[in-house]
Amino acid sequence: MDLKSQIDSEKIPKHIAIIMDGNGRWAKEHGKARIFGHKNAIQAVRETVEAAAELGVGNLTLYAFSTENWNRPKLEVQALMELLVNTINKELGTLTKNNIRLLAIGNLDSLPSSCKKGLKKAIEATKNNERMNLILALSYSARWEIIKAVKDIADKVESGHLHKEEIDEELFTQHLATANFPDPELMIRTSGEYRISNFLLWQLAYTELSFINKYWPDFRKEDLYQAIIDYQKRERRFGKISEQVQA
Repeated sequence: MDLKSQIDSEKIPKHIAIIMDGNGRWAKEHGKARIFGHKNAIQAVRETVEAAAELGVGNLTLYAFSTENWNRPKLEVQALMELLVNTINKELGTLTKNNIRLLAIGNLDSLPSSCKKGLKKAIEATKNNERMNLILALSYSARWEIIKAVKDIADKVESGHLHKEEIDEELFTQHLATANFPDPELMIRTSGEYRISNFLLWQLAYTELSFINKYWPDFRKEDLYQAIIDYQKRERRFGKISEQVQA
């Protein structure tokens, strides 16, 4: 029996988040420069997006570039930005054809102008697509996002548009970059690392985590299928006991 047929179509996660890790190490094992790993990761993105859309996943967030990644060698960062622009331009037709909406979260103002321009163009071109939201986390940091939300809320309190007694989890969530999306139900990280790495810290509070011992360039549809199958076998209790969940 193939993996896809083992998936319960009634229990598909509404939101899957992925930390695409291991491109550099993959390249090193192949005796190539790190950018070679990033280029070969594009096929993994294609297959993952296609598989998620086919299964009916409503939201797919890919951790493409973190705030901390700016500290990498300048040439690698420059090559990554160029690759990002070229890939978005190349894949725009496919996104439109498959009715997939492209979005981005993070400190987008810190991106190079060419990158912002290409990203804005793709977001605008796909804004009416409804099959799935493909959310790129770019120049993103969960701590940056949380601090920004705190500042935005503080400004509203200071201006008198908000009373501190009104601040609760729901209001705080509305000030995050992901305000329009449900929290991820499944988070996948490749490369065998067991860290969240400053990714969606607030949103992952009750997310099921899947750590895969495979570098991202080698990730394929079957790996996503297996992660979802494992997710569907878990009991999500949200602080309750089994008897309460099963009642």
